[in-house]
Amino acid sequence: MPDQTTRTQPASRDPRRWVLHVDMDQFLAAVEMLRRPELVGRPVVVGGRGDPTERGVVSTASYEARAFGVRSGMPLRVALRKCPDAVFLPVDFPVYEAASAQVMDALRHARWEDRGTVVEVLGWDEAFVALAESDAEPDAPRHEGAPILDPLGFAEHLRAEVRQASQLRCSVGIGNNKVQAKIATDFGKPEPGVHVIAHDSWFAQLGERGTQALWGIGAKTSQRLAALGIETVQQLADADPAELAGAFGPSTGPWLRRLGTGVDTGLVDATPWVPRAHGREETFQTDLEEWSEVEETLRRITRRVVADIDREGRLCQRVQIKVRLRPFITLTRVHRLPAPSNDPDLLGDEAVALLDRIERRAPVRLLGVRLEMTEPDGGY
Repeated sequence: MPDQTTRTQPASRDPRRWVLHVDMDQFLAAVEMLRRPELVGRPVVVGGRGDPTERGVVSTASYEARAFGVRSGMPLRVALRKCPDAVFLPVDFPVYEAASAQVMDALRHARWEDRGTVVEVLGWDEAFVALAESDAEPDAPRHEGAPILDPLGFAEHLRAEVRQASQLRCSVGIGNNKVQAKIATDFGKPEPGVHVIAHDSWFAQLGERGTQALWGIGAKTSQRLAALGIETVQQLADADPAELAGAFGPSTGPWLRRLGTGVDTGLVDATPWVPRAHGREETFQTDLEEWSEVEETLRRITRRVVADIDREGRLCQRVQIKVRLRPFITLTRVHRLPAPSNDPDLLGDEAVALLDRIERRAPVRLLGVRLEMTEPDGGY
């Protein structure tokens, strides 16, 4: 079997089999380095308002900062302790959105040996790319003398197109489905930049790794699997489906086993993502001591979220609040409305009423509101 950690050509050239996952390298930090070239090669941390003495979390850390143990989601104060020489920068949403638009536009216009592609956007900095269904058939029209489709060559083409359009670098994972491609990307970051995990190399590359190596399995699920004696990907693939169904439910259990075998039937779909809800959170630099101030703040946040769902043209059917008490106790409460509404005063009242289901025993360091909307026409 070829060593898939190298740039060896994949065994299969069937264009219907290949999915590519494009992931921007250190995206937010890389965008900031374009604006400030003097930061290249230095540890850069993007998060919050850019002040590591304030409450906030890391959104992205450059590879230089990651070498010191700085990771996304880490409190900025912890990041400062780990890397005191890092440059801390505030999050600048409009700039990142503009850079993301350049990248996605380049992907949508890319041609694979003169064939069309479909792009499924996952976020600012990542997307799946595959042949358009109409061009994936073996007898699809091709120019005379055109080579058999080459996923490695196309991956390099995508990297070049993204680089030319945005001046940013990306890594590309290649697989026989989305799960394999997504996981493959991390194997190739940041260099050599392209990696392949396919059916014929799945267990060779992942079999002995822990279950958290799989896309979709986090720490809690991994711990629950370990309690069943399932610690590696190979063990998950060999697990008893009935045992998994009993522990995780009739849907999740079998899905976990399929994940362990590297199976995924989902197609790359360019249909725009339709959100089920919108939400906003605020972390306070000084804890809120007075609950009258908590109520007022909760109403203000609710009004902002109502403006978000108004732009969707859908009504709210469920209100949820998130309250983080000192020192770090997080509570959520949710209520379904008797009838859908977008009245900001009514929804503000509903959010405040949920506070009655929380013991008001400590100052508040974070508040959040999430408004779940009615289904769009035609469903999700």
